[in-house]
Amino acid sequence: MMTLYGDLRSRAHRVAWMLKELGTPFEHVPTHFLDGSTRTPEYLGINPNGRVPALKDGDLVLFESLAINLYLARKHGGPLAPVDLREEALATQWTIWVLTEIEKPLLLTAANLFLFAEEERNAQEAAAMTRKLGRPFKVLDAHLRERPYLLGDRFTVADLNVSSVMTLAPLSSMDLGEWPALNAWLTRCLERPAAADWKPIKFRIPRPPTPLAMLESFV
Repeated sequence: MMTLYGDLRSRAHRVAWMLKELGTPFEHVPTHFLDGSTRTPEYLGINPNGRVPALKDGDLVLFESLAINLYLARKHGGPLAPVDLREEALATQWTIWVLTEIEKPLLLTAANLFLFAEEERNAQEAAAMTRKLGRPFKVLDAHLRERPYLLGDRFTVADLNVSSVMTLAPLSSMDLGEWPALNAWLTRCLERPAAADWKPIKFRIPRPPTPLAMLESFV
């Protein structure tokens, strides 16, 4: 049986979602940076980065949530998996795209909308990151006007990877009305029964105390 390490309020929920979509049984070991369990010698032997998630599948150990999901799609096949080289290339493209274009500005937006304590939030930072997100959101919205899902007519690992990163948008109560195709697609994806672990995510993180510490945390 596979073993998934990571608190389901963290990026580990992305992998749990994929495993549940596949109907694959797994052991879950809650591991979280907030309680120090990602820094134990035992866990660092699994993921030397000291981050979650990690997945053990026999003697294979993987980290990076979206790479794990691409592996699971390839291993298990089915409707979530690419059917040919073209779809595999597109799934990889969108997976890399969401990490490079959306994840970091969305995380900083979310920090200033709900992750930081209210008195530690900075409205100017949130507004700046929301403006930055406008460009990739426009790209995604235009693509989804022509098709219901990223690769065409069916939900695949590409949709799961991109939408799982974007759970921070509804958690932050971001207004996505400017991008209606994106908004409708994100709702379709996140309302799938296997995706439900994102909904109860509610916790606070301390705001880094200096501008340099902010850069170290978010860049």
